[in-house]
Amino acid sequence: MRKLAFLFVLFLTAGMMAQAADVVFKAIAPEAVVMGQQFRLAYTVNAEAKGSDLRIPELADFDVLMGPSTSSSMSTQIINGSVSTETSFTFTYILMPKKEGTFSIGAASIKVKGANYTSNALNIRVLPPDKASEASDGNSGQATGIGKDDYFVRMEVSNRNVYEQEGFLVTFKLYAARMCGLENAKFPEFEGFLAQEIEQPNPQWTQDHYNGRNYFTVVLKQTVLYPQRSGKLTIDSGKFDALIRVPSQRKIRSIFDEFADSYNEVRKVLLSSPVTIDVKPLPAGKPASFSGAVGNFTMISDINSNNVKTNDAVTIKVKISGNGNIKLIKNPEVVFPNDFDIFDPKVETDTKTTTAGVSGSKTIEYMAIPRYAGDFEIPAIAFSYFDPKSGSYKTLKSEPYKLHVAQGEGGSGSSPVVSNFSNKESVKYLGKDIRYLKVKDFNFIANNDIFFGSFMYYMCYLVPAILFIVFFFIYRKQVKENSNIALVRTKKANKIAVKRLKNAGRLMKENKKEEFYDEVLRALWGYLSDKLNIPQSNLTKDNVEAELAKYGVDESLTNEFMDILNTCEFARYAPAQASDAMDKLYELTVDAIGKMENTIKKQ
Repeated sequence: MRKLAFLFVLFLTAGMMAQAADVVFKAIAPEAVVMGQQFRLAYTVNAEAKGSDLRIPELADFDVLMGPSTSSSMSTQIINGSVSTETSFTFTYILMPKKEGTFSIGAASIKVKGANYTSNALNIRVLPPDKASEASDGNSGQATGIGKDDYFVRMEVSNRNVYEQEGFLVTFKLYAARMCGLENAKFPEFEGFLAQEIEQPNPQWTQDHYNGRNYFTVVLKQTVLYPQRSGKLTIDSGKFDALIRVPSQRKIRSIFDEFADSYNEVRKVLLSSPVTIDVKPLPAGKPASFSGAVGNFTMISDINSNNVKTNDAVTIKVKISGNGNIKLIKNPEVVFPNDFDIFDPKVETDTKTTTAGVSGSKTIEYMAIPRYAGDFEIPAIAFSYFDPKSGSYKTLKSEPYKLHVAQGEGGSGSSPVVSNFSNKESVKYLGKDIRYLKVKDFNFIANNDIFFGSFMYYMCYLVPAILFIVFFFIYRKQVKENSNIALVRTKKANKIAVKRLKNAGRLMKENKKEEFYDEVLRALWGYLSDKLNIPQSNLTKDNVEAELAKYGVDESLTNEFMDILNTCEFARYAPAQASDAMDKLYELTVDAIGKMENTIKKQ
């Protein structure tokens, strides 16, 4: 029973706390009002409350014309079968400003069910009266037209004289005599700048005073620009189409026309004026650790542990925070000992863009793994930036980290131990088998002994080129000669004849007399056919003699050829001949073909 009572009290208390936590007390008033005009100051609370429980701040800069007047509203919601009801009370005051300027209204308080709640504070701008409106009071009919200065877009620049990479705010604001629509907005490209746009979730109309007139204004776009180079950079003009409702000047035909307003929609093109920014280069004397950061920054760093074992990760986190071109900041350099395995850093950026610029933080996590035991030191981490307010460079440094690495499991006690020695020659051995690179007693090679650029180097290019040209012309000559069939037959006549004579010699040794004489005849007639370019079927002794005479072969050599032919033909049908006769005929045939070859080549 006690447990049930305890749970009931617990749930009741939690419900009351939840209900109390949902109470919202809010103050609402226009951002700007015109001097001499009344405005409403309202306090709204989403719970049941009484005017006597409301405490408002002192309103010394305003006259309270009326209030508080109380109104209430109730809303009911049904979501997934669950019904919820909310009641809100509003307390309204009618105020009038006493003078021009910007004034603050402090927070009010209210008591709801025994708990006190505080509202938000307000800032209200009191604008001077509109001179154009005062001049037109005597002639209200002129208000139906569109004046030259009734609608325009201004490009407002927070700073026109900046350093390179120094951010400044650009605001495009529409000024309108009466609220209007806008479409086809074309903003400039911001060439030469890095642009960071500020989100405009729900632009609201407000009032502003400019050049003696009061306008309805709305912010179209706000961008923070970072110039990427020095010199005079121009932001081009933007182009906008305004849709303006203008009262029509029609005649009143009946009594009911006075209550029916008629408007014409007019389209007007608005152009913002271009603006030139004078961008100064960053001054000389940049620190070694400067990598382009411009703004106002702070840096903190820490290490996961100063005592680790071999093959355990060492992590150093560096966090850079501030306002400026934080997205363009390069990672500071962390110098780990030589024998550490170093990994690519992990970077996380958390930024937001407001009218004050880009602010946030950049966290860089460096990781390395020591492989050998020993005592090491990681030098201090330096980060430099340029402060445009002071016009000077500033350097932030961390403390150096001393690291003790103990021998981990699986390691060897004889492993090399390396530290950050400045003079590598002072260490003779690393363990037992590793030495530092030799840094003394070098043997340099003269420039003329180097192969590159030498005579042999150029000859390696020249000789292949000459050989290629020679082989190219030889190949072309062979192709041309092979295309001449008669010339090819003439050149190969001697080779074919020699081949047949070798075969005849083999037959002679085998004492095959008939085959021997047949082979000699084929060798002679084939040689004459190829050499004289006459088919064997057309060869006769008579035309052979005539053709040989044309080639300048003397009569004795021709007769020798004829005698050999006659001897072979006779021997084929004559009784067996002695072997010495075949030897003599073979020698005469070889000698005759040799003489014939020499004679015809000379022609």
